[in-house]
Amino acid sequence: MIRYLIHIFQLILVIFFSNQSFAEDASKILTISEGLRLVTDNNRLIKIASLNKNIAFSDILIARAKLLPSINASLRQTYLTHQIGAIFGQDKVFISQKEYLFYGINLYQTIYDFGANISRYEASKTFLDVTNLDIARIRNLVALDFINTYFDLLETEKMMEVAEKEVERFESHLKVAQSLYAEGTITKNGLLQAEVMLSDAKQRLLTMKNRKAIDISRINTILARPINEDLQVVDVPMDISQGVELEKAWEMAEKQRREVKIIDHELKIIDLEEKAAKSEYYPKLFAQGGYNFTENRYQFPEGNWSVILGIDLNLFSGGSTKAEVSKVLHRREQLLEEKRKLMDDIKLEVEKSYLDLKNALEKILVTKGAANQAEENLRINKIKYEEGIGTSTDVIDAITLLTLAETNYCRALYELRRAQAELRYATGSDLVSVYASQ
Repeated sequence: MIRYLIHIFQLILVIFFSNQSFAEDASKILTISEGLRLVTDNNRLIKIASLNKNIAFSDILIARAKLLPSINASLRQTYLTHQIGAIFGQDKVFISQKEYLFYGINLYQTIYDFGANISRYEASKTFLDVTNLDIARIRNLVALDFINTYFDLLETEKMMEVAEKEVERFESHLKVAQSLYAEGTITKNGLLQAEVMLSDAKQRLLTMKNRKAIDISRINTILARPINEDLQVVDVPMDISQGVELEKAWEMAEKQRREVKIIDHELKIIDLEEKAAKSEYYPKLFAQGGYNFTENRYQFPEGNWSVILGIDLNLFSGGSTKAEVSKVLHRREQLLEEKRKLMDDIKLEVEKSYLDLKNALEKILVTKGAANQAEENLRINKIKYEEGIGTSTDVIDAITLLTLAETNYCRALYELRRAQAELRYATGSDLVSVYASQ
């Protein structure tokens, strides 16, 4: 009975630790969609840009305050060395105490200023939109960097598989060479040649393993994880379609790129700033009212309500208003020129990504066929070598040729994936949304 209970307890422990191990392995599996979620949630550049949003919101509150009434309260206690009076003929009459208290509350409200304050308020709200667009721009840029790094790791893993196959092929070739050497069919030189090529293939495999470790560290760094933490990535389904046409891609970029939208919003801000600057040429209508009390027995009434309607007009400001308007106009010209340059740069970026995608598609077709031919070439040369018709050099060349073809094919596959991501970024697509289901 005791032995039976011990077996049950051991079985429970095995199941528990197996589940723990499975959970740990599962936690290391990283899909591209999960990685994008993590990187866009934790990236420092995005966090810094998000703080600009808080600053912009504070600027809105500051600008809005100009539209609201200003209320000031004051309290003063005055001490005079001499009591103030007035002369009426031969008489002197005091008109103030030596010590008196004054307090009051006053309200000031701009009634009309030719749109100065409302323009600044609208400009501050538009700048908040600019910060949101900039956050989205940085988010997409960070996503692109992660996607390229993710595909780099996937490519390295595929290259490791190619290197492992190369090692297996040279090991198989070495066994055949050893057998033929033992039979006296080939010379020692043929055997040494096979050993050297096997050693060289193992070195390439080690290089790929080191490259994989570096790529994992890069991803961990982007995700703010421990740099040496292991992880497994999941391949992304390959889409070999050409995608949108070049003209359509340019149109999408012009409509969707955040950089273009940012400049359009900045031009809107410039228009509002110009209106606010030009308002300084015109008068401002204001209203002021309040209650003031002076504790003075020589004065009556001591307290008084007041209402003032007035106009303020700046007759001369040393040319500052004209200079401010001129500055705004120059800034508009600068932004328009920046937009033209930006559109040229985006057009070039879209065209490059489009051509890279087209080139990668063509490479896939060419390299896949070459890999199939190289595999058949190796099979034929192996048969010839085993039958004593071919040479060791022929087999080695065939293995090398097949490895090269497989390498080129793998590179073309991930060149395609990177080109697709670059084109999606260039056209302004939201990369997190595009790869959300992958």
